[in-house]
Amino acid sequence: MRMSKVVMCILALGLAACSTPQERAARMQAEMAQLMTVYGPACSQLGYPQNSDQWRNCVLQLSTREELRQIGNAPAVYGGWGSRRWHGGYWGPYW
Repeated sequence: MRMSKVVMCILALGLAACSTPQERAARMQAEMAQLMTVYGPACSQLGYPQNSDQWRNCVLQLSTREELRQIGNAPAVYGGWGSRRWHGGYWGPYW
């Protein structure tokens, strides 16, 4: 009896995590609106006409640059010890 309640809770949470294509599209639109709010003024100052294709491309490039900058500050793969560069082949630096 108790196990079935646990299974039902897991299934309910799993179904709640699913989203419809409309919900995903709305989430993407909200994310793009936020990017336009954050990076749009900088692209306008760079001389791109607002809401043009070049302006949108500038917004995407600036947001991508910021994401890459944040990822670059992440710790190294093996817990942050050692250098951040890749040491070689398929088996890694130890083989």
